[in-house]
Amino acid sequence: MNADDLPTLREELEAHGLWANKALGQHFLLDLNITRRIARVAGDLAGKRVIEIGPGPGGLTRALLEAGADLIVIEKDARFLPLLEPLVEWSEGRLRIVHGDALEADEAALLSWTAGEGAGGPRASARHFQPAL
Repeated sequence: MNADDLPTLREELEAHGLWANKALGQHFLLDLNITRRIARVAGDLAGKRVIEIGPGPGGLTRALLEAGADLIVIEKDARFLPLLEPLVEWSEGRLRIVHGDALEADEAALLSWTAGEGAGGPRASARHFQPAL
């Protein structure tokens, strides 16, 4: 699995007409070299459960999945869900997308997820999985 095989984040953002909303404190890391470095610093992530808060367009998300993490992302801004959803299939089901406020998330319910399960299937409507949000 190599994130270089995906469209660039800049291409994805332009295709969807998206930009960072500074009022929400959004800043995007678009450089895959930087996000890969961040993922490497976290150590061996292969098969480990990771929760990412506010993935936005998915820059760090791609690097964490590339590093082998079983990843749960919590995104409040619905504009980014269409950019994240293709990563579920690309990661072979190791990504769960939760649309909601991370401050209200039930962490125990999130962590009970098993990679590959998805909500109603490995990919089907994974973004609608909202435990106690």
